Amino acid sequence: MLKKLKNFSNSWTGTVIIVLFIIFFVAQAFVIPSGSMKRTLLIGDHLFVKKFAYGIPTPTIPWLELKVLPDFNGNGHLIEGQRPKRGDIVVFKYPKNTKMHFVKRCIAVGGDTVMLHNKVLYILPHEGDEYVKKHFSKEQYVKINQRLWLKNPYRKKFPGIQNDPNINDSGIYPVELFEFPPTKVEKDHFFMMGDNRDHSNDSRFWGQVPYSLVEGTPWFIYFSWDENYKIRWNRIGAFIKDLEVDKSYIDMSVPLGREVQ
Repeated sequence: MLKKLKNFSNSWTGTVIIVLFIIFFVAQAFVIPSGSMKRTLLIGDHLFVKKFAYGIPTPTIPWLELKVLPDFNGNGHLIEGQRPKRGDIVVFKYPKNTKMHFVKRCIAVGGDTVMLHNKVLYILPHEGDEYVKKHFSKEQYVKINQRLWLKNPYRKKFPGIQNDPNINDSGIYPVELFEFPPTKVEKDHFFMMGDNRDHSNDSRFWGQVPYSLVEGTPWFIYFSWDENYKIRWNRIGAFIKDLEVDKSYIDMSVPLGREVQ
């Protein structure tokens, strides 16, 4: 039996099947193409996406985005799983063009209300005021219209979240960078924003992401180089869950720039 399995895995057919199995159900290579997640994820980071983080997405052939199986459950997943949580970095299909993949941070989940004022992010969790009091310190929330709103709840934990001081409310930039009206997130949808807040094309502009488009979460970096093809040795092998909370990975000299997605 083991000999047959070895012979099969060494054949071209076996190799293709094993590779496709890994891509469909375990991990898929992904390259950070833009600066919307600076300074957490950088342009030139090559990483693997954990495909089973939020269930098993309905298999598609990479690059061609051709479905291998029908969407039996009607939610974009062959096997349904847990949903993205607040603060997770998520890889998903762009709602306006599902052949494209975006990577952003999940800011709010279904039932939450999101608001932006003077570039400050406010979240009204659907669990209510008692939840906020229990899980957050008084410095992390404010009272607005008799409700407790979280104020910039992710910046302390994730130091890569940045605003560009050169982007000001002068009338030449989109108003959504500065002001976003209170918006409730739909059930089984997620509000996504880039860590490079002023250089990110995200849910402020094109809406919420349904669970059906969620693909997975960045897992670890297997290679990284900058625009000058200089290898970033300190990032290779880093797990994203460690990298995003470790200030030693956050290089403040990296320009926030204008590369967006």
